[in-house]
Amino acid sequence: MTFDPEELGQSRSDLAEELRSERRRAGITQTRLAQRCNMSQTKISNIEGGRLTPAIVDVELILEALGTESPAATKILALARTANTEWQGLWASRRRGIDKKQNELARLESATAEFRFFLPTMITGLLATPDYVRASLTRNPGNMSKTVAKKLERQQVLTDPSKSFTFLLTEQAVRWPLASPIAMSMQLDRLVSVSRIPTVRLGVIPLGMAGPVTETPLSVFTIYDRRLVQVETHTGALILRDHRDVTAYRDDFERYESYALFGDECREQLSDWAVGFRS
Repeated sequence: MTFDPEELGQSRSDLAEELRSERRRAGITQTRLAQRCNMSQTKISNIEGGRLTPAIVDVELILEALGTESPAATKILALARTANTEWQGLWASRRRGIDKKQNELARLESATAEFRFFLPTMITGLLATPDYVRASLTRNPGNMSKTVAKKLERQQVLTDPSKSFTFLLTEQAVRWPLASPIAMSMQLDRLVSVSRIPTVRLGVIPLGMAGPVTETPLSVFTIYDRRLVQVETHTGALILRDHRDVTAYRDDFERYESYALFGDECREQLSDWAVGFRS
């Protein structure tokens, strides 16, 4: 299925209108529909008012309770899938201020207990040294000091005992010379240190251990609990909330995880790569 970024914001209101029309066509009240779906009347009201984006499974329950048949059901489910997708464009983020994006990520991180990061191209800010963070922001215009400070501040979440983090980094991500050789060696030493934090499980995938061509990693992605996936591209990020999308990315993550080195093997590999930068 393809998405037009300009249509993603409109889909929630379209979905709300279609569900409201279907309920009225069926001739039942919000209260009665809520009872049939085992939901609260407030939730049904918020969905129909466009104040709440329902999960795909919620929409399926509503359509079943209303007796909606194809092609109407197919159309509404397509709207629901689009409504559960959000595009965050790079250019819009720049206009608002890159540091604002850091605030949004911090709020998302505070509400999440289990994180999975797949990093095939570069090291994420939660693991980065100040020099690496600054190097990663060189193509962004203006003074990035506030953004750097917020990225580094967010790293405190790694020591929160109520959370767990799994980071998977490919050899390319770890060894890509984004900064000077000495800065890169310090960055790899930082990864070794972070791998010892009790809440963190950090793995690397050396090129010699990569999977078959059919499992080629294409994009950076982060999974937040079982609620959503953020898939990063060169010009923005796609936010997916459909449980089928989240499950698919969790399955991909587990597959890549099977090729990774963890623990002492991971730290030994990182130390060897760090020596390469120092020499």
